[in-house]
Amino acid sequence: MEESVECFQLAVFKGTYHHRIDAKGRLPVPAAFRRELGTAGLVVVTPLDQCLAAYAPSEWARLEAQLAALPAFSRPVKALTRLLASRAADCEIDVQGRILLPPALRKEAGLVREAVVVGVLNRFEVWSPEGWDTFVRESERLLDDVSLDVQWPLPPSSPERPLGGGDPQAKPNG
Repeated sequence: MEESVECFQLAVFKGTYHHRIDAKGRLPVPAAFRRELGTAGLVVVTPLDQCLAAYAPSEWARLEAQLAALPAFSRPVKALTRLLASRAADCEIDVQGRILLPPALRKEAGLVREAVVVGVLNRFEVWSPEGWDTFVRESERLLDDVSLDVQWPLPPSSPERPLGGGDPQAKPNG
């Protein structure tokens, strides 16, 4: 019997785009994001923090599987699952590359005429310009205050030196 192996390639969304939402609530999906979505022609949109999160159908299915694998009778798991699923909407991408954001979702994210569309690896997010500016300001301050032990930019890796730089307590030669 022959086994089938499914090749799974995660869509990677990155970048920041500014778009107008038209009077009917349609938002252009950046061309780079449409290319990542491929032939899906659909995204699943749900509120997340102060924005809307848009997932490719395959990524949404992965999220559903992760939620289903959590303890079914856990109060926080039930709450999270209810909130994400009950507010989610399937948004088709029209021939002009736009999605119609339901009024309730636009209201929840504070979206009126302008939107900032941000790639976040496995999803893209839709923010109000004010919400995005506040998030960036607060996040930059947080990163200034926290030592994450992350070297940025990442040092070049070499066969002699493992990624991560080896012993963090080692002093440089010189």
